[in-house]
Amino acid sequence: MGAARKTPSFLGTGWAFPPQFGRDGRAVMVSDERDIRESLGILLATRPGERVMHPRYGCNLHALVFEHVSESVVTEIRQAVLQAIARCEPRVEVERVLVLPGPDAHGVLPIEVVYRIRATNTRSNLVYPFHVEAAS
Repeated sequence: MGAARKTPSFLGTGWAFPPQFGRDGRAVMVSDERDIRESLGILLATRPGERVMHPRYGCNLHALVFEHVSESVVTEIRQAVLQAIARCEPRVEVERVLVLPGPDAHGVLPIEVVYRIRATNTRSNLVYPFHVEAAS
């Protein structure tokens, strides 16, 4: 008999990010929770309009890079993340978005997204490092 076939993931399978290639030259693939986590990171790092065939895909965080971090900007960050995930990632339901205190000495403002995978009712989180520049 031939090689055993893998059962396809019902949560999805995609390329690892950043792209990696195995010894056989094939792209390394990720599935299930890891695929969702990596997809969320890619979504938050992509500007709307950046993907030609999917112009609405992405998160508008880049518009806030040079803003002074105030309570209103933190609210805009939360809204941008919530809207992007609701529009582009149907596999999850966001429970909360926290913008952690910062930015730190390296200009990183951590954004924590706590989410539930709808198909499995599994809770998880992603801390996205949003790089802000100090406006002067």
